[in-house]
Amino acid sequence: MLRYLIDPANAITTSGLLFSAISLFMAVSDRLEIAMAAALWAVLADHLDGIVASRTRNRRPDFAKIGKSLDGFGDIIYGAVLPAVVIIQLSDKSVLSFSTATALLLAGAIRLSYFANFGRSEDGRFLGVPLSYDVPLLALAFLVKPLLPPELFQTMTNIGFLLLAGAHVASIRVPPPNGAMYAAISIFAISASSFLLMRGLSA
Repeated sequence: MLRYLIDPANAITTSGLLFSAISLFMAVSDRLEIAMAAALWAVLADHLDGIVASRTRNRRPDFAKIGKSLDGFGDIIYGAVLPAVVIIQLSDKSVLSFSTATALLLAGAIRLSYFANFGRSEDGRFLGVPLSYDVPLLALAFLVKPLLPPELFQTMTNIGFLLLAGAHVASIRVPPPNGAMYAAISIFAISASSFLLMRGLSA
């Protein structure tokens, strides 16, 4: 099984899973800024593996098949499980955070199941908001966290991600990211992860 990881794109996907594992460990250890910093690198890996896969010449079909499944598992972990755990920890395991986490997990599973079977719509757009939006939006929330009272921040984050869970499975069409958007997300992920890591280490 491990031989499939010698494929460059699959190796990048696996590195994203490792960053997700680091993020989960930091989240349950209540080091949420560091958790978000690691999660942003999982986002970067998710963007990069597709680019590498599309540019790998004569890629073996079995490598591509494993890569597709591996990428799906990576998406559910960093796109739904990670935000759910961070929000539960952030909200001191409140009933509201349980509702938010449950909604994220259900929406993530339903969305990825739909995408795995039907893919994008005929016009190339995604049906519903992709899970890849969750971590950057949560990281953005953490960047402004010091500006808000803790209880207000918790409530706003929970409500925002409850709405986002609904958007994941809503019948709205979202265009795929273009080159400029990929570049913007990458720049944001690198700069925000550095800032959150420094804040987390100094706490």
